[in-house]
Amino acid sequence: MSDLTDEQKRDFEAAAFRRLVEHLRERSDVQNIDLMNLAGFCRNCLSNWYRDAAEADGVGLSKDAAREIVYGMPYDEWKARHQGAASDAQKAAFDVNKPRD
Repeated sequence: MSDLTDEQKRDFEAAAFRRLVEHLRERSDVQNIDLMNLAGFCRNCLSNWYRDAAEADGVGLSKDAAREIVYGMPYDEWKARHQGAASDAQKAAFDVNKPRD
């Protein structure tokens, strides 16, 4: 890995990010609460990290714009199309697993 240039690392990381976003768009059946419960992050987390990176580079990006980049559509539209109500079991698991500040 040390043979990679900084540019190669950046390009490969960007490609992996794009593939992850594409995968998450295709798997709209997987709810954010399931991602949080299993992996400790969700689509909203990913959009927040994207926004944080933009702001760290001096680029203002709204929460809605960052979410649209990750979801591939406005967040409210995605929710209306794909988001179901969380079950009591999902909510209980989230209460146990959610990140603590």
